[in-house]
Amino acid sequence: MASVPQKLTASDRKKLDAVRKRYIEEASKRFQSERLTQFIQLTQTDEKRLHDLAKDPWVDHAVLNAQEPSIRDGGLYRHFVLGAGFGGLQYAVRLIEDGIADADDIRLADAAGGFGGTWYWNRFPGLHCDVESYVYLPLLEETGYVPKQKYAAGAEIRAYAEHIAAKWNLVDKTLFRTDVESLVWDDQAEKWIIKATEHRGPLTAPVKITFKAQYVYLAAGVLTKPQIPDIPGVLSFSGPLFHTARWNYEVTGGSQETQDLSRLKNKKVAVVGTAATAIGVIPEVAKYAGELYVVQRTPAYVKPRDQRPTDHREFETQVARKTGWQYERQINLNKFLTNSVTPGEENLVADSWTDMPAYSAGLGSPSHGIVDPSPENLVAHVDNFHILDFPHMEAVRQRVEQTVKDPTTAAKLKPWFPSWCKRPTFSDIYLQTFNQPNVHLLDTDGKGPSQITKTGIVVGDQEYPVDIIIFGTGYQPPSFGLGSPAARTNIQIYGRGGQSLNDKWLSNGAATLHGYATHGFPNLFFTGTNQATITGNNVFMLGLIAQHVAYFISQAERQIGPGKRAIIEVTQEAEEAHTAEILRRSAFYSAQVGCTPGYFNGYGEGTRITDPEEKVKRARGSAWSEGTVSFLDYIQKWRDEGLLKGLSITSADQ
Repeated sequence: MASVPQKLTASDRKKLDAVRKRYIEEASKRFQSERLTQFIQLTQTDEKRLHDLAKDPWVDHAVLNAQEPSIRDGGLYRHFVLGAGFGGLQYAVRLIEDGIADADDIRLADAAGGFGGTWYWNRFPGLHCDVESYVYLPLLEETGYVPKQKYAAGAEIRAYAEHIAAKWNLVDKTLFRTDVESLVWDDQAEKWIIKATEHRGPLTAPVKITFKAQYVYLAAGVLTKPQIPDIPGVLSFSGPLFHTARWNYEVTGGSQETQDLSRLKNKKVAVVGTAATAIGVIPEVAKYAGELYVVQRTPAYVKPRDQRPTDHREFETQVARKTGWQYERQINLNKFLTNSVTPGEENLVADSWTDMPAYSAGLGSPSHGIVDPSPENLVAHVDNFHILDFPHMEAVRQRVEQTVKDPTTAAKLKPWFPSWCKRPTFSDIYLQTFNQPNVHLLDTDGKGPSQITKTGIVVGDQEYPVDIIIFGTGYQPPSFGLGSPAARTNIQIYGRGGQSLNDKWLSNGAATLHGYATHGFPNLFFTGTNQATITGNNVFMLGLIAQHVAYFISQAERQIGPGKRAIIEVTQEAEEAHTAEILRRSAFYSAQVGCTPGYFNGYGEGTRITDPEEKVKRARGSAWSEGTVSFLDYIQKWRDEGLLKGLSITSADQ
């Protein structure tokens, strides 16, 4: 049975009240009027030195330039996929495996120089997946691949993406180094017109291409736009600086494979940021740097990883134990994440993700039903989550105290926010790193660094001389542009009659059928959590999306018959009906209102909204509040009806 909050003793209630008061105090320190504008988006800034930090350091232009381009100017393609990470790859594989298309019908494009998405870009030392690799890496049953460790390293994950592309014959169907600028629906031809630019390196002029596609699928991930805080004086710094999303091994020495950061010897290094990326980076930099300054605005909450190599015999007998094992394991993990485990249900993954039932306040849970939005009920609803979370976060803080020897440092590393406000981090070595004499925590009390000078970084009124600055400060959040697929991908998208997708989203809020298609934009599909589900395991979610969209297409093409082009469009009535179901459940997420600013809540962007209509507009973008299994049941019932209700399906050849 799902965990339910126990009644607290008077003493524990007093402790919890004090903790919640501390949560409010700590969150209030971190709210900044600038909110999203407190960051510089590296891919969009006009400042060359900062824009160059987002360049691709891994691409081999000579090799790619020697290849025949997979997408040609004037070409027509049946399926076009934007993104060659695990989202785009799973969509392509699903089309092939379901018999909808063969590889020759599919083209992919990506701004990167290779496969892998975020795993292509991110190659920083200490990089591992934070979700068990047996449930994270997709298509393990189909490929027969056995991950090397319980939590796969970044290089292995990237190589696995390349393996998937090769197995399904997608390597020569993918155009890398390509930015898509616009998607325009041609009302006459009933096809998408795509304009893009292929960048061919500093010595070769970029190539502008225009091509057409019947179906378009936007699978560009959310971790694509690295950002740094807009710190006064950042451009005055005379030493090297870079973002972890584009690790500079020329500065540090080593490579992703060796991670021997020997050029940091005797160097003074500042790492700005203490979220998931920095958790991996900081222990590795600390091994080599003369002095390491960790600049912290908000402490992470760090749980044990318990990393271990894969035992092949155990994998065969206990993990891959039957057909369908991976989906079963993914759903099992999701039930623990959404606080919906049935009595006696086995904990298959059994790691630190599975012991925090209150994290479901951010993912949704069937254990609460549809939440009554009356003020008194919402107070009780949020209180119940805090009661459920209290012992978990107390244990997290106690672990800091038990691990970090210096009491002052330990106190500053304790996270004072509920578990659902930030993604947890996992490490067996991060907290221990602060026991090293060359590692110094510069806690900014929620303010961030106050200045960067030519030779150092300033926290408060004190300057710390450093030789190198490394930003582990994350990405533009998915809430940007109310989560519009056009804003997220930075593409101008125009549907029927020239309607802008951004304008539609920003005017009225999200409106979709099941989260993946919207009225007025035929044969266009996208990924995301708006009006859909959040799984905590993003690659699993991307696979579910690909499966559902492939179902749309397969059924539509079966309905119109062979040799005809299907035009699939969500009806306005259907997207409003689905939106109504989302709004009916949106009160569930009220526990997020008091969260400390961060990636999940757009750095507090929503807190400035007081207009009731604007609040409803934002609530339309909520995820399904009853968890992933409930959402899958909801869309399965829709499928079982066999009516494709809410989809207008016509033939372009009529």
